[in-house]
Amino acid sequence: MSEERGKGATILATLRSRISSGEYRPGYHLPAQRALAEEFEVSRDTIQRVLEELRTEGWIESRQGSGSKVRVTLPIHVATQPKVPPRRIALGPFVARAFAQPVVELDVFTFTSESLDTHIRVQADGIRNGQIPAPGRIALRILLPSESTELPYPRARVPGDSTADVKELDRILQARTREIIQRHAASLRDALRNLKTDGLVPDVELMVREVPLVPTHKLYLRPGVEGLIGPYQIVERRILMEDDTEIDAWDVLGLGSTLIRLVHDEGDPNAVGSVFMQSWQEWFDSCWRRYDLP
Repeated sequence: MSEERGKGATILATLRSRISSGEYRPGYHLPAQRALAEEFEVSRDTIQRVLEELRTEGWIESRQGSGSKVRVTLPIHVATQPKVPPRRIALGPFVARAFAQPVVELDVFTFTSESLDTHIRVQADGIRNGQIPAPGRIALRILLPSESTELPYPRARVPGDSTADVKELDRILQARTREIIQRHAASLRDALRNLKTDGLVPDVELMVREVPLVPTHKLYLRPGVEGLIGPYQIVERRILMEDDTEIDAWDVLGLGSTLIRLVHDEGDPNAVGSVFMQSWQEWFDSCWRRYDLP
């Protein structure tokens, strides 16, 4: 087996993290393939596969002769309200606004919590490094698909192969997705609990509840303040596995979704943002109570 087997997924996660944290800013050109290959001690073929994955996921764009650069911040269409003009924002600023408060409250329904994990860790590092003030309390509630719920995606896209072969590929893809869900839930727990253990945030509560539902939309709520909601995109893409093999599949991607920002208007409970905020918050709370199982 090649000495590089398994390195591709690690490099992919590292480059995603650098983009999400702002180390590679929007419009920033990534290092040349040769430089990346030398840094990670892999072949340029491996780097090319990783960059292709990043392109497929919407992190970067490439032009022949110009290399690869980080795409501009993805747009979020704001709910139509005269007080809230449209602007180009993403999940990162939303999480940052939550962590700028004395009490951080977030309610989330998502497929894997991968994006959330990245941005929560950015804020946790900022608290640890003294770059942002430490809140007095962090309360995070997350709804995730239960282990017993069959995931509709990802699914292998292998025309002409036998049903048995496709089922085996589906099983491999499903196992990978389950591992991603578990890994990022555990990562979130570690990031937040360490803030409390190290005496940086006195009160931390992370609650993860599994529900027999698969989200068609990602939902982020700051109760009574604002929210983000957007559909997962169904895409045809090549998935890079831990052993550097690749599987053509139908999958869902949250990155690049058109997100709608809902803003609660305290002065007008009948405003569009207020009504939608209340509706989604009631939906989340009802799910949370309904699946409060031992």
